[in-house]
Amino acid sequence: MNAFLANLPEYAAMVLFGIGLANLMLAKNLIKKIIGLNIMDTSVFLFLAAKGYVENTLAPIVSAEDLGAIDMANYSNPVPAGLVLTGIVVSVSITAVLLSLTVRLYEEFHTLDMDEIIHMLRRRDREELK
Repeated sequence: MNAFLANLPEYAAMVLFGIGLANLMLAKNLIKKIIGLNIMDTSVFLFLAAKGYVENTLAPIVSAEDLGAIDMANYSNPVPAGLVLTGIVVSVSITAVLLSLTVRLYEEFHTLDMDEIIHMLRRRDREELK
């Protein structure tokens, strides 16, 4: 039971990723698909943050004169936190682009249902071929 609790954030990240993937694949509404993608992004950030955290370590702030006397194993790795911050910026940017494209699709087709949009596009293509 203790091993389960120690890895609880990783398990939560996997469950969230599965929920987001199922939502992305099964939802027909474009807004729900974007929400599913955001859930997947968040689960990856949670996983990276959980893997980057090490108990009983210090922040990696070391001055130049301390480098020779300090064991670097006592400090945490700052790379996962940097990856999470960069990923959040990219995720927000992608969400903004997807929402703007969704607004454009709604203005064009007056629906957010993917099946209806595809049906209208196919009908438009058949009419253009005639």
